[in-house]
Amino acid sequence: MIGMTFVRGLLVLSLLFAGAAHADPRADSVDALMKRQMDARHIPGLQVAVIKDGKVVLSRAYGVANLQTPVPVTTETVFSINSITKAFTGVAAMREVEAGRMDLAKPVSTYVADLPEAWRGVTLRQLLSHMSGLPDFTRTKLPPEDEAGAWKAALAMPIRFAPGDRFDYDQTNYALVQKAINGLNGRPPAATLAGDQIALAGMTHTSFGDGRDVTPGKAAGYRFTFADPAAAGEMKSVYEIFTPLHRAASGMNSTAQDMAQWLIALQEGKLLGEEARRVMWTRSVFNNGQPGQWGIGWVVYDRPGRRAVGMTGGSRAAMILYPDDGVGVVILTNLSGSAPEDFIDEVGALYVPGMKLQGVAALRARLEAEGFDRLPTVLADLRRQDPAFRLDEHELNDWAYRVMSFGRPRDALPLFRLNAELHPTSGNVFDSLGEAYKINGDREQAVANYRRSLALDPANDNARRQLERLGATAG
Repeated sequence: MIGMTFVRGLLVLSLLFAGAAHADPRADSVDALMKRQMDARHIPGLQVAVIKDGKVVLSRAYGVANLQTPVPVTTETVFSINSITKAFTGVAAMREVEAGRMDLAKPVSTYVADLPEAWRGVTLRQLLSHMSGLPDFTRTKLPPEDEAGAWKAALAMPIRFAPGDRFDYDQTNYALVQKAINGLNGRPPAATLAGDQIALAGMTHTSFGDGRDVTPGKAAGYRFTFADPAAAGEMKSVYEIFTPLHRAASGMNSTAQDMAQWLIALQEGKLLGEEARRVMWTRSVFNNGQPGQWGIGWVVYDRPGRRAVGMTGGSRAAMILYPDDGVGVVILTNLSGSAPEDFIDEVGALYVPGMKLQGVAALRARLEAEGFDRLPTVLADLRRQDPAFRLDEHELNDWAYRVMSFGRPRDALPLFRLNAELHPTSGNVFDSLGEAYKINGDREQAVANYRRSLALDPANDNARRQLERLGATAG
């Protein structure tokens, strides 16, 4: 096994290779931030690109693409972008809306035939914002290669909740959108959707593929596995399969520089007009009138004082765009679980005039620098500096899960507790807190919080299942 000391040595060489002479001190700050995060998260290889006012102002590469060889990352190394593919599907859907061929408010049965009765009324907007309640065809017990069998099995399953009632991240949603768009264009149901965008944006290193395909220049994928959630993990190779109907949701490979060119094309109106972009970047609304976190294929972030939208993929790729500031950032890595979304705002703050880290981004940066045991002190300080300081429920919950999944459940638990304190009427945050207590080995508190979640949200089947597994009743 290649040691991390050797990898760090290659990181230095790669920095020298990719970091041509520059006079912009912001690039030095990006170099320092990337090196610090790569060391802390044990990321083998990484790319970062920044756009500002219609130009790529920074494109850099660090580390190694392949630990076995090893090969340095360059700006032309190709990375899997996983679920960032959904943002391309969002653009594809809005291109159909803009052309007058598709209506987000119409049920999917308008565009896709032979669906179960319970599926027919789900709207395209609910599919694209993960509010459908449909069963996930990628979570059946069949192997991924048996896509036809998995799809047939999903069609026979009951829906999990009334469409529009709640959020549930589900790959069936995007498979149906894929079928709908392809049907409108006379293509096979499982054809990929981003070809016109790739051509219009001039993306020369972008394509679809998975672990079964030979993609020239592609970085290998890695992840840490944890036999004990609280112990050190072991790095393993990742082998991904994205079957044809999964490729509206995942399956694209690209470079940070290509992605930057795509963001520029989007901002300049080459892919969508201004009104279509506005709709795409507006949060969809639940049946109870509350806004969710998703627009059309994109996540809409809580950044007081400015618009911010983006998407993440496989917890190893992230992009963010500040549309009104003309700034976008792309970070791609070859380590699942590295969560570049956790430090992408720090890059953005270097290029957006007057931007300061706020909300979850500000809390995260402080805790990573000072230690998670400083949570009460840091939180009090941030509130003292900004009386309007707030933490978005969804973003805080997502971050806490990432911390927990990377072998740090003890650091994650106070974040889940904080979210429950801030949002005492949310069944979802208590469900998450119950899971955090369970992973930390506290059965009593896990049961108490799952029960609290059910009391707030009686339709929460997950909390009910978890209580059964813990040998407890719902009441």
